[in-house]
Amino acid sequence: MTTEPRNSSPANPTRYVPPSIAGDYTTLTDKQNRLLEIASDLGRNKFAPRAQQIDRDAVFPFENYADMHTAGLLRICVPEQYGGWGADFATYVMTAAEIGRHCGATALTLNMHVSSTMWTGFIADDLDMTAEQRESHETHRAMHYKRIVDEGKIYSQPFSEGGAAAAGKAPFGTLARKVDGGYIVNGKKIFASLAGAADYYGILCTLDVPGATQRDSLYLAVDRNAPGVTVTGDWDPLGMRGTVSRNLLFKDVFVADAERLMPEGMYAQAALRWPHMFATLSPTYMGIAQAAFDFTVQYLRAELPGMPPVKRRMYPTKQIAVAEMKVKLEQTRAIFLQNARAARVDPSKEVRMGLLAAHYTIMENANDICRLAVRTCGGQSMLKSLPLERMYRDSRCGSLMLPWTAELCIDRLGRDCLYETGERDEPDVL
Repeated sequence: MTTEPRNSSPANPTRYVPPSIAGDYTTLTDKQNRLLEIASDLGRNKFAPRAQQIDRDAVFPFENYADMHTAGLLRICVPEQYGGWGADFATYVMTAAEIGRHCGATALTLNMHVSSTMWTGFIADDLDMTAEQRESHETHRAMHYKRIVDEGKIYSQPFSEGGAAAAGKAPFGTLARKVDGGYIVNGKKIFASLAGAADYYGILCTLDVPGATQRDSLYLAVDRNAPGVTVTGDWDPLGMRGTVSRNLLFKDVFVADAERLMPEGMYAQAALRWPHMFATLSPTYMGIAQAAFDFTVQYLRAELPGMPPVKRRMYPTKQIAVAEMKVKLEQTRAIFLQNARAARVDPSKEVRMGLLAAHYTIMENANDICRLAVRTCGGQSMLKSLPLERMYRDSRCGSLMLPWTAELCIDRLGRDCLYETGERDEPDVL
């Protein structure tokens, strides 16, 4: 059963009504409508009022996570048989974008948590495993899901080491040596979102074997309180301040076999066959783009709570600027929804290139829409008592985030456009 989008605009509105993050361009399922409603209600009533303090103090949004646990959002991509919503990729990214409208840091960190359940959930279901591997994985993920569903435990995804390893293009520098009953882990993760906040760090490492390659990958859940785990460094960035993305050090950390999030070597296969997982940061920025537009319209219409009822919409310069913002927003939404629906195992080359283009477009357009919003709203937009300046700072962070920065997207997309798999230039070609 399907229903029309929940937030379709009324026939004769007297005030601006922010639309659904999906617009009126697609028919949503009952599950999608329900999850978007939950995210919208929490966002408006809980997350947005807390966002200023989270940003000011650069603290993790623990209250928001408690609310998301109660509302069931922490289990959005946990399969239904384990007590979750069983949401697919498109459903998750739309929900994440809705959260991003109200608090970017909450949406971005939720991505790290939910991604752990997607890797172990429907993505793992698409991978080639032996019967023994499949049986072991079912046992392990049931334990992890129970922690999330019953206890509200938070998982993070500290993959980054500053290179190409997170995207499956090189071995991880963090090493795991096999011992009786588990592994001994040594290494470092940088810009580790949820550092000191997550209950379990879902780390990627390389099996410590001779001649190890990226195929010798291992995905482990490390208890934050395990001996040898240390959080280091300060956290006082430009934007996304509530992500607390500090450094994680692992010194002779013992991790039991049961804490495997995937069987040995499976992450390398998943990274190759499910590229959409490397674009799960972008829904946050789709939400920020929509929020910046909503703010601008409400400001020019004098409909912002607590602001003087002085309309500014009659000026042609303002109208032209809002029109330009709307064009960019609709371009962004179109490519966002297109690629949400296209996500699947083993996508074609054309879909992979479209994904790179979408990720780049969303990240860059979000910042450009925020730039136009600041310019159009003027001096008021720079006040920290209003959310636009935070959106502007948060929006600049997206294009800088590994493994797919804006520059890496363009570099890879250019090569993919001009070369087919296995093609090389002759030595005499300049």
